[in-house]
Amino acid sequence: MQSILHRNLVPRCPAADLFGHKGRRWLHEQQLPADERQAVEALLRQLDFHGEELKLIDAELARIGLGREEVRRLMTIPGVDATVALSIVAAVGDFGRFRSPERLVSYLGLDPRVRQSGGQPASHGRITKQGRAHARGMLVEAAWVAAKTPGPLRAFFERLRARRGMQVAVVATARKLAVLCWHMVTKGEDYAFQRPSLTAQKLRALELRAGAPARRGQKGRAAAYSLKEVRRRERALTEQAEQTYRQLVADWQAKAPARRRSGVAAANGARLSGPSGGQAARQESAPEPALRSGVDHALSEG
Repeated sequence: MQSILHRNLVPRCPAADLFGHKGRRWLHEQQLPADERQAVEALLRQLDFHGEELKLIDAELARIGLGREEVRRLMTIPGVDATVALSIVAAVGDFGRFRSPERLVSYLGLDPRVRQSGGQPASHGRITKQGRAHARGMLVEAAWVAAKTPGPLRAFFERLRARRGMQVAVVATARKLAVLCWHMVTKGEDYAFQRPSLTAQKLRALELRAGAPARRGQKGRAAAYSLKEVRRRERALTEQAEQTYRQLVADWQAKAPARRRSGVAAANGARLSGPSGGQAARQESAPEPALRSGVDHALSEG
């Protein structure tokens, strides 16, 4: 259809979607030869037919998603909507068949290539890209959204982006999402830093796709998402969790030199005396212990 408009010197459509309501009205007003007009109308009929078929498939997938507990659980992660959750579940199947999250990461092709010859140190390259490419692409798309959403995942992305660049950081975030999915499904737990109103809004959108009645004018579970104050409070909590994660990583990095020294001493058969380093790097004011324990739990999952 774009070719028909181009060869008849029709200017570009001012509407964002040529096949939406505004775009179709604009298309109907264009002066085209009779044969070209018939071709345009035939193409529109084909487009509408396939759109109706896709709508039926989309509704069936939404009903399947509502009936799968793991799909609803994965939707609590920021950046993971029904499409991403369904893609992951469809590609993985039974999460229990993977004995560790590393095996799931390898199955999705998000593990780096390792090259080693003889006694030489191993070198790590790009990811293998083995396995389900569609699920891997969905995780990368979810990682881009998570990188812009307040929370520990954004702090993880920004920390890696500062050292390795944006592309490496987003792939590493996708890998962390795969590990997180494995822990959540196998342990039967939701995401620790979810936004309840956003999760309810995702589930309500999935119900509408499945054919549930709209119930306009009635307050449902997703009504809180339309309140700015509720969204502001939830965002503030996720920002506090992000800051807690940054502080936890800073403490961990401050202790890294002490761990390296103790490893060298143990290899030489010596005993390292004195307290471990890293205490001087702590801030004077630390976040609440409850949030710190929550981040520790998230790190154990990731």
